[in-house]
Amino acid sequence: MRDRLHTLDLHFQDQPGTIAAYLLRHDDGAALIETGPGTTFPMLQARLAEHGLTPADISAVLLTHIHLDHAGAAGHLAEHGATIYAHRIGVPHLADPERLLTSAARIYGDEMDRLWGEMRPVPRDQLVALDDEDSVPLGDREALALDTPGHASHHLSYVVGDVCFTGDVGGVRIPGETHVALPLAPPEIDLGAWRDSLARLRTAVDRRDKARLAPTHFGVYDDASAHLDRLARALDAAEAWTADTVPPRADDETALREAATAWMRDRAAADGVDDAAWARYERANPSWMAALGLRRYWKTHLQSS
Repeated sequence: MRDRLHTLDLHFQDQPGTIAAYLLRHDDGAALIETGPGTTFPMLQARLAEHGLTPADISAVLLTHIHLDHAGAAGHLAEHGATIYAHRIGVPHLADPERLLTSAARIYGDEMDRLWGEMRPVPRDQLVALDDEDSVPLGDREALALDTPGHASHHLSYVVGDVCFTGDVGGVRIPGETHVALPLAPPEIDLGAWRDSLARLRTAVDRRDKARLAPTHFGVYDDASAHLDRLARALDAAEAWTADTVPPRADDETALREAATAWMRDRAAADGVDDAAWARYERANPSWMAALGLRRYWKTHLQSS
């Protein structure tokens, strides 16, 4: 497995170590886990070429979820013949991405094109809907899909051999750092469901010798158990921060964004993240989005309780 797995750095917004696609070569060809956004498709092509491949050599694309930084280029790969696998809830939005793009535009506004580029629809006959514990054959191997909501209701993680590809539910971590940050973009943050997904990731790790985690942001890590411990602490901290900080600021978005950024920066600093590394975390996972995601979580799950 180790000699068949390659991390493709897509240099999102010309910055390294921000968004990964994972190339997995197998006996029948090659697969990708994640595609990155439409804006990085030229870089994806270049990275594949470094391995002697073109998009036409990719027979299967496994998406952890359909957010634009993970799935935006799925239609581009489909045009070259790839079959696209995704959570059953997400599949209709890959065939017709209009609602997905409208929702994203509410968050990113005029930055949509610069950040994400074109998201092309995937033909329905090239889409495969996955449920929990479905398997995707990859030559002499298979990918086991695990339903892991929390960041999004349509989130899957994939286990292939000793590697668990965790998308966003496994957190955000920059190479060279131990700090694990939570990607808390609206609209579907659910910390309770996230804890349940963490338990599933732990089970997957415990069942495998020398298991590794591969979050999309960014890279493959050998310290899987310790990483998940840090993720658990981050979830507890987010729950406490939401209860204490969101209610008095729920109607003041500017104040809430400033508070979220300060909170996330303080947590990173406590884990030894310096200013240069923090800038890399911010590129991969903008802290202002945590304010919006946790405010939505508070309104949806906590306000009436």
